Amino acid sequence: MSLEERIRQLVQLLYPEQAGMVFDRLQALLGHFIQHHPDLSKEAGRRQLTEQDAVLITYGDQFQTPNSSPLHSLKHFLDSHLKGCINGVHILPFFPYSSDDGFSVIDYRAVNPTLGSWDDILSLRRSFQLMFDAVINHVSRESDWFQRFLAGDSQYQNYFIVTSPQEDLTQAVRPRTLPLLTPVRTAKEEVSVWTTFSEDQIDLNYENPEVLLEMVELILFYAAKGASLIRLDAIAYLWKIPGTPCIHLPQTHAVVKLFRAVLDAAAPGVLLITETNVPHAENISYFGEPLPGANGTDEAQMVYAFPLAPLVLHTFHSGRSRALANWIASLSPLPAGSAYFNFLASHDGIGVRPAEGLLTVEEIQGLVEKILD
Repeated sequence: MSLEERIRQLVQLLYPEQAGMVFDRLQALLGHFIQHHPDLSKEAGRRQLTEQDAVLITYGDQFQTPNSSPLHSLKHFLDSHLKGCINGVHILPFFPYSSDDGFSVIDYRAVNPTLGSWDDILSLRRSFQLMFDAVINHVSRESDWFQRFLAGDSQYQNYFIVTSPQEDLTQAVRPRTLPLLTPVRTAKEEVSVWTTFSEDQIDLNYENPEVLLEMVELILFYAAKGASLIRLDAIAYLWKIPGTPCIHLPQTHAVVKLFRAVLDAAAPGVLLITETNVPHAENISYFGEPLPGANGTDEAQMVYAFPLAPLVLHTFHSGRSRALANWIASLSPLPAGSAYFNFLASHDGIGVRPAEGLLTVEEIQGLVEKILD
């Protein structure tokens, strides 16, 4: 199946009543991007990832020196101390933000001026592969989009999910112990908007194809700005349907497949990595389905190996490696072009949910108690 046909089928699945319009606009976006970035679209293909690839995960302000932007200081530190040790850098969200350590983005296309500029990002890109965060489940309540929604701008009235508090949302998976709906005052009335993570992080409405088109354009923008890897943050919660768990829905997988097909067409050297901190079987579903001709799978090329961190921690604290060894032995060979992103800690710490089914309830509780002590 051609890339064009893949995209057409995915659009038909997501927006059956508007498929023609959405497909035509996607084709126009792709055509414009390829015309202006022929170097990205003509790449022969992705370099295969190996155990020699190592990525530093850092905040943009981790290294600071007088009279220099933090991103410039980061570049100096990496060149001085880590050249040859790592070949990639994941700079955690470096955009203007209002909360959650960068994960409540005000402006997706700007570099936080307290960190530096796009020139600093380009300078880093000349020496290292860069991972950008696409924080696309939600946007800051201070964002222009949400402020226009509150002001009654008709263009943005369907960018967010307005839901009645009487709606049955009992099945919705809640990653945080916070209200799922947040009341806000618009120019006309008070309404409740969907907020999976906090009242400052307003979920976007992907049932509106305009939102999807915005995000396709954003992902292409990140590719043009030097991203070698694009991390889809909290992607599992993207599509919401009341009365369902609102996690891992088929529409969410279809959106990831669409992003992948778009990049395959316009920037085949850029990899997708999904951040889905869930039990292993659910996590690896984001590799997607096999593509014809042993060409890998049709969603992300990388998923986080979330069980690794709690299992290594358990091994060190208990002195027993059985659970870790059993998990490694259970892993099936991955399709060509796919890889696990192995990590031992992240900005979120070490989650224990991915160890469910790999450690006993008693082992998990024992690990929690030992850490608390």
